[in-house]
Amino acid sequence: MHEEISPYVFIYFKSFFLGIIQGLTEFLPISSTAHLKVVPYFLGWNDPGASFSASIQLGSAGAIIYYFRDQISSIIHSFLSILNHRKVLKDDNTRLANYIILASLPICIFGFIIKLYWPYYSDSNFRGLFFIAITSIIMGLILSLAEIYGKKKKLFKDINLKDIILLGLAQTLAIFPGVSRSGITFTSALFSGIERKTAARLSFLVGIPAISISGLVEFFTLFRTLSSIDILPTIIGIISSFFSSLVAIDFFLKFLAKNNTFVFVYYRLAFGIFILSAL
Repeated sequence: MHEEISPYVFIYFKSFFLGIIQGLTEFLPISSTAHLKVVPYFLGWNDPGASFSASIQLGSAGAIIYYFRDQISSIIHSFLSILNHRKVLKDDNTRLANYIILASLPICIFGFIIKLYWPYYSDSNFRGLFFIAITSIIMGLILSLAEIYGKKKKLFKDINLKDIILLGLAQTLAIFPGVSRSGITFTSALFSGIERKTAARLSFLVGIPAISISGLVEFFTLFRTLSSIDILPTIIGIISSFFSSLVAIDFFLKFLAKNNTFVFVYYRLAFGIFILSAL
């Protein structure tokens, strides 16, 4: 009996553990996808696969929505007011809603094109450890340049359309493991002169559509191909990623109130060098 149960227990543990990894790394500028590829490799586990990795992002998406629930509620209220009164409101919530939609369009379009015309992308060299290592190092260096040369003075009221367009285009690079969606959008915001905490909040909120859509597509793909028992590990991963994401969001926002992000630059450089040395 014990031998029959143990493999399932281990699968559930792995899913729970990988969900924690997903949540802790999704909102830090260090790439959750890269860690979900690298950590299992060095632990001697099988690659969880692109579909599982994307599916457990639903927990992270839920965490953003929960953490910023008051602000998101205000955004929804602004939209309902537009529908009810048939006039565009020019408040911060309406502006933010427009920014989220506009910044999400490029990665949604790019992701759809890859899904449609490059079905074997998840098995390509772009998801290999060597590419992840090089990407991690490059993105670490780019983040350091953003910290050095970004003016970091703009508040939300100072953000303009150009800043959002650049952020949206930058977010398309997150399709490649090692880039980090939150990392590249945060870096883009710093280059645009946005102060760190505002840049992080903007990065988190802009990520809601991209993370949610990607997660839902891959989750329902798994749901159609797996039995109810086999889908359970994914659900466990989603739940654990939700709670660890809340911890990461709260930590990063508090961290940025008093610190720069060079610790993440050093981490990314060390992470990439470690992978290269182990190959």
